[in-house]
Amino acid sequence: MLKAYGWLTFCVAVWGSNFVFGKILVQEFSPAMLTMLRLLFIVLLLLGLAAYKRHLNRVTKTDILSILCLGVVGVFINQWSFFEGLQTADPTTSALILATTPILTGFLAAIFLKEKITRRMLIGSIVAIIGIYFVVTKGNLSSLQVERGLLWIVVTMVTFAIMIIMTRGLSKRLDSLTITLYSNIVGFIISIPFAFTLDHPIRVSFDFPDWAFLAGTAIVVHGMATLIWNTNIRYVDASKASILSNLEPFVAMVMGLILLSKPITGSELIGSLFIVGGVLLSTYQRKKIHNRTVSSK
Repeated sequence: MLKAYGWLTFCVAVWGSNFVFGKILVQEFSPAMLTMLRLLFIVLLLLGLAAYKRHLNRVTKTDILSILCLGVVGVFINQWSFFEGLQTADPTTSALILATTPILTGFLAAIFLKEKITRRMLIGSIVAIIGIYFVVTKGNLSSLQVERGLLWIVVTMVTFAIMIIMTRGLSKRLDSLTITLYSNIVGFIISIPFAFTLDHPIRVSFDFPDWAFLAGTAIVVHGMATLIWNTNIRYVDASKASILSNLEPFVAMVMGLILLSKPITGSELIGSLFIVGGVLLSTYQRKKIHNRTVSSK
């Protein structure tokens, strides 16, 4: 259990960095084209892994429908809305929006997966969200303005919550590589026509460093991290695993300092302490429940 949470935390750290990576890439590639190209690199990576493993689970008719839905909503729409939003939205502010994913995921998990929302998890979420408030608004609510880009980030948040729930359900019957490969193939196929119709104008960089950065981040952020997430999420409740996404604004803040030279203020540091405290509070609760479960068997 502890190892699973460690890997899930690593995935969240990688995805937190993706806010800054995406902000850099949308300056060189238009959103739909960027989505298609990223998915192309991801699919190539996963096909290589599948060829090496030489084993994929058999998919039933019911699973095919779920994978199609996951590929369209959890892969294509999720990634495209993310890049579309980052054209105008601030990376750290975007991280704030996505940090509300645990709230929606917990609600969906309670409906579809019959999971319980505990008091300690709620307290941890509130503490972390307070920290995110300080990080993004610096304690001043008026500094948070709702713009078109942030609305697309809300779409990203909703589709991410749906992805978590659907992956949790599919992982009971299929292994992580099967789920990740097939859903990304669906997402890539869907993205091809949209790459040439949604963007006006279409922007594609012709510089090798930009393509290398695109390929590298695609493989690590959306390929390896997603595969690791799908492998470990089966060991924890979906609503509890998703609360780790509260770490993403902290990661985005640090990466913004390193890559975009965006200074970190005192309010952001205080907020980051709340974020880490809220996540640790929730993690401690998970470990405690796990120990009780083991001892009762």
